[in-house]
Amino acid sequence: MKRQIITIDETRCTGCGDCIPGCPEGALQVIDGKARLISDLFCDGLGACIGHCPTGAMKIESRDADPYNEKRVMHESIVRGGPKVIAAHLHHLIDHGQNDFVQQAIAYLEEQGIANPLDSELSDNLVVQQSHKGHQKAPHGGGCPGSRVVDFSVKDHSAAGTLAPVSGVAIKSALRQWPIQLHLVSPQAPYYQGSDLLLAADCTAFAVGNFHSSFMHGKSLAIACPKLDSEMDIYVDKLATMIDLSHINTITVAIMEVPCCGGLMSIVAEALRKASRKVPVKKIVIGLQGETLAEEWV
Repeated sequence: MKRQIITIDETRCTGCGDCIPGCPEGALQVIDGKARLISDLFCDGLGACIGHCPTGAMKIESRDADPYNEKRVMHESIVRGGPKVIAAHLHHLIDHGQNDFVQQAIAYLEEQGIANPLDSELSDNLVVQQSHKGHQKAPHGGGCPGSRVVDFSVKDHSAAGTLAPVSGVAIKSALRQWPIQLHLVSPQAPYYQGSDLLLAADCTAFAVGNFHSSFMHGKSLAIACPKLDSEMDIYVDKLATMIDLSHINTITVAIMEVPCCGGLMSIVAEALRKASRKVPVKKIVIGLQGETLAEEWV
């Protein structure tokens, strides 16, 4: 079957091993001085390891691979590590919104008579819960906290975070998710499923005073800088995955008027050529003082 799975560029890999803790499933090992994917069956394709690679050697690709097998991962890799490893694995799945895999893992623990170390933390619906103050209380064990998937739509939007008051008026944030940087996001995160994507150049939110209300309402978000960011091919692959597997509806690209920002449109165009689905794309060009210079479907 064709699915999302990690691939490693051996010419970039230094064998540092930083990616290993980011893979609770045990799909990665350093062998002969290089990080290796030891089994397709163990790789869930969520990309939690990517943010730990200092050389950009890792990315997600769509290719023919054996289906991910949660119970086999539990049996051959997770359970033998003990309660802390089991907890880290469950946290990893929850952080990425993989409720089906969480349920399979818990079913395996029950079948084997093994205690679930998260019994006190997991709710019936296995989603991030809110405290009485509206702050998120999400279990997290291992991996990069900055890459943890958080879908703000699970809470009452009346409790949404606010920006700093302007002239005594608090402005509500329209942000629906975390993370937002394109290198950090999981292209199959639940908030991208069937969404309208806003792909914004980093500088746009600083130029436009009312960026949230003007551009972000009702949209999922990813941000990138086509001039300073590296590994543009990873961006292309992630956007193609969002188009094909997350079935995003539209892409709105917000860029600054400076020439280097146009590279973001080139990345989108390449992703569309690579994807099997076609989606409408809108380009918004923003001036240096935050004014909208152009807005058109392309």
